[in-house]
Amino acid sequence: MSAVERFDIEKVAKIFQDCLHECDDVLLESYLEAYEEINKFFHLMGTVFGFVSSDVRSKIDILYEYRRKELIGERFLTIKTMIIYEKAEDLLKDGSYVSGARTLLRLHRGLEFIYEFLRRLSELNECDKTHACCKSAYNDTLAKHHPWVVRKGAVVAMYALPTQGELLKRVCVNASHAVEVLPEMLKHTKSVYDRVEILYSAHDLHGLP
Repeated sequence: MSAVERFDIEKVAKIFQDCLHECDDVLLESYLEAYEEINKFFHLMGTVFGFVSSDVRSKIDILYEYRRKELIGERFLTIKTMIIYEKAEDLLKDGSYVSGARTLLRLHRGLEFIYEFLRRLSELNECDKTHACCKSAYNDTLAKHHPWVVRKGAVVAMYALPTQGELLKRVCVNASHAVEVLPEMLKHTKSVYDRVEILYSAHDLHGLP
């Protein structure tokens, strides 16, 4: 596996730091760029994280496509402008329209899981097994949105997770450096997550089907 394909924690920290827009918004394209990096993490974990990685790619691509459309691209400059546009045009109730807000909500939930997993991972020692912290992070986040059969399969798969040190070596560009920069990445990830959470709460969109 080449270094280019590995998960770069420092890159995620930098992108998330830069994508905070004004005082209450998030730049959509930068959010997606950071998620591209996070998706590498899911893929490097293989089938263990199949419950979250299976459709991340398609959701990223849907939002990229809206950003690049000639007539409406600027409506998708930030997450806030996207939500306001889709609500104003009554698109959230249009069954023939693939909602950007609904699509991003799935990524948002995945981001909560990856944040919680990496936060708990950072508290472990190099030789500690990681399946327990992954299970607790999952149960506190994504499991709330998954049917029983997915939850069961996810928890069983987690028992294959290696120790903290082995996991970081498997997925990161530089494992020792990753441990150093992880707190910074977590700080900026939490800032972005919190802003999106507030936006969805303000517009009452957490219940989008």
